[in-house]
Amino acid sequence: MLLKLNILAFVLGAGLLQQQPELPEIKLCGSLMLIGITIAFLRRCQLPILIAVKNILVWGFFLGLGFFWATAFAHWRLADFLPPDWEQRDIQVIGVIATLPHSHDHGFRFQFNVEQVMHESAKIPKRISLSWYKNSLLNDHDKTRPVIKAGQRWQLWVRLKQPHGNANPHGSDYEAWLLERNIRATGYIRTSADNRLLQSMVNLPSYWIEYIRGEIQYRFSKVLADRPYAGVLKTLATGDQYVIPRDQWQVFARTGTIHLMAISGLHITLVSSLVFAAVFRLWSASAYLLLRMPAQRAAVIAGLLAALVYALLSGFAIPAQRSLYMLSVVAIAIWRGQMTAPLNVLIWALFWVILFDPWATISPGFWLSFGAIALIMLVSAGRIGSSHWFGSWVRVQWAITVGLVPLLLALFQQVSLISPIANALSIPLISFILVPLALVAVIPWFDSALLAGHEVLSMLMVVLNWLSLFPHVVWEQHAPPLWTIIVAILGIVWMLLPGSLGSGFFAGFPARWLGVFACLPMLVLQPPKPGNGELWLTVLDVGQGLAVLARTTNHALLFDTGPRFSNADSGARIIAPYLRGEGIRQLDVLIVSHADIDHSGGALSLMTAIPVGTLVTSLDDHHPIHQAALHGVKCHAGQSWQWDDVDFEMLHPLADDHRNSSNSTNANSCVLKISSRHGNVLLPSDIGSRNEAALLARAADKLPATVLIAPHHGSNTSSTKNFIEKVNPSLTIFTVGYHNRHRHPREKVIARYRNQGSKLLRSDREGAITVLFANNRWSVSSWRKMYRRYWQHRFNEMPYSNLSLSIDT
Repeated sequence: MLLKLNILAFVLGAGLLQQQPELPEIKLCGSLMLIGITIAFLRRCQLPILIAVKNILVWGFFLGLGFFWATAFAHWRLADFLPPDWEQRDIQVIGVIATLPHSHDHGFRFQFNVEQVMHESAKIPKRISLSWYKNSLLNDHDKTRPVIKAGQRWQLWVRLKQPHGNANPHGSDYEAWLLERNIRATGYIRTSADNRLLQSMVNLPSYWIEYIRGEIQYRFSKVLADRPYAGVLKTLATGDQYVIPRDQWQVFARTGTIHLMAISGLHITLVSSLVFAAVFRLWSASAYLLLRMPAQRAAVIAGLLAALVYALLSGFAIPAQRSLYMLSVVAIAIWRGQMTAPLNVLIWALFWVILFDPWATISPGFWLSFGAIALIMLVSAGRIGSSHWFGSWVRVQWAITVGLVPLLLALFQQVSLISPIANALSIPLISFILVPLALVAVIPWFDSALLAGHEVLSMLMVVLNWLSLFPHVVWEQHAPPLWTIIVAILGIVWMLLPGSLGSGFFAGFPARWLGVFACLPMLVLQPPKPGNGELWLTVLDVGQGLAVLARTTNHALLFDTGPRFSNADSGARIIAPYLRGEGIRQLDVLIVSHADIDHSGGALSLMTAIPVGTLVTSLDDHHPIHQAALHGVKCHAGQSWQWDDVDFEMLHPLADDHRNSSNSTNANSCVLKISSRHGNVLLPSDIGSRNEAALLARAADKLPATVLIAPHHGSNTSSTKNFIEKVNPSLTIFTVGYHNRHRHPREKVIARYRNQGSKLLRSDREGAITVLFANNRWSVSSWRKMYRRYWQHRFNEMPYSNLSLSIDT
């Protein structure tokens, strides 16, 4: 028991580091020596109180050991970095394409191992992520695009930047994802005649594995041609989730079957078990083989090798690694002829996962996979008597469905209500038919297995598509407070405990039904919201684009929807999760100021994800966004309304501007003024200097604002001196992407605002920015400051940043 507690302390210590805002100095681990000396001194003591103190110190020692083990890993990984002086500079490198290239709308993306830097003074990380855009792929001589494959050695001109991602509440942490995968810089390949292939294949095992994965995908594409579900079969065989179309991902998400598309515990354990059973039976039939090795040991070796091969074939992703470690613990126990308790397997698997990957605790998959296994153990292990296999299966499915609800709400704020039915059908078909057929089809002579697999998958997808179309199949709610999650988990454990008293569904431990009440705070407790007359403004970090949420007591308005990315958009990736996490069930008004993709790119996916009352826009009536709206109107000066004692007024464009075909989309941008008795905000979108002058001429008295979202991201074509002086903002926010190609905000523009005395913030450095107008004052906070973690991007200087302001109006 003490060993289990010590392993849990080690895991807890490693997880504790991942919550630190700053990385501790490694020299502080010397404090562990003092604890160790004290433990040694108390070793021979027999007094009960001293034994208890010794046990506590041992637990604390392993806690510190896990903490500083993770610290050492972090220091080692962060030491390989790209200096700021070499960001956004053209650098020639030689290296190897280390992973499968993933295609997107504009080209390819892959990880690249840097072997040589052609600039003597340059310091480049050993592993980087590169995008190769289609317009840069053209060869200057024959105008053909080269074939990009894993394992190729290239000489390339690249332009890099430090790891940086959008920072928003309830969103994914891209910088943590990069750190866990040891990707220490990102960038793209520059167009150059010097870009050339040096070697078609580098003979190292890791590159050959990636090459083989690519060849399997190529053959699957050739055999399946244009069949719609080819991507799913590629994923089941090679673990490459990028090949599944976005609309199919939505079906899997709505039906709760998305976990079946990741090669993790379920698939790897299945393959290992099938190989174990086959080898055991064949080995047991041969007296010659049995004399040389017991059948059980031979089957263990074969099963573990099968799991390793499948994990490598899947790209050795982190979920596959966790499953392999767990199977290894089981294999060692069987090899030694020892019956290992399921809890021991779980504890040792935890230890090995954290030992090799200290960042695992910040991955949702870590909590979901180990949570599912713990629930299965809870309802299966240690039960007295036997039950029918169907009853056991139902009990396990019930436990997983109910038991993972707190984690799913904490991590994603949504749970599929149809998942028990969808998984009851999908798990057997995918696990026992589709996965074996996909793996058999990896062998070149078994193309028929691939075709058969697609037929089975097509029938399954008909059912999943039908289930996904049911209304209200997904329960969505706000992000629950941490304490409610802990209480709910304890309540569910109480509900699932075994027992021998009474009869019926709730037989066993007394009053197990009380566990239901422990779940209520998680579901019922609502997040705070503005009071009457208050205005809460959130400027989301969507990169080079704009998305601003304005909230009053009973209403919500979103101004613009951010950009579209290569294979996604900010509506689905950033805005919808934020709204869901904040408990916002619908938007009363969605304003899409104009057609530029950095302002309208997320609109369609957002309108699919959340109900929208009215669309207000300058878009043409035939634009897809306008067509998708249930109720849409053109924005024009003079429109006004009031919500909860907060006033909204449109200042631009004029109604006649929409009929002027010579106007650019920027010129017709919607301009909104929001006013409360505590302060106000002006959102001018992408208007230019000519439109600013027009506003000064006809609506100068309405321009002064407490907070200004800088026009056109701080470009040289806007933010004229007269406009800034008239608005006279106390705070100006630039919504820009990190090292964006437009170089926004421009230094001249920054100087104008600084000379006016305005406080300046920018979304690429602060993340999401929240401004609260309440109590006759306004205050501002930054997500990067509130949610500081040691791996997050640091800036050498932030001369115009002043956070946590609280100013009287």
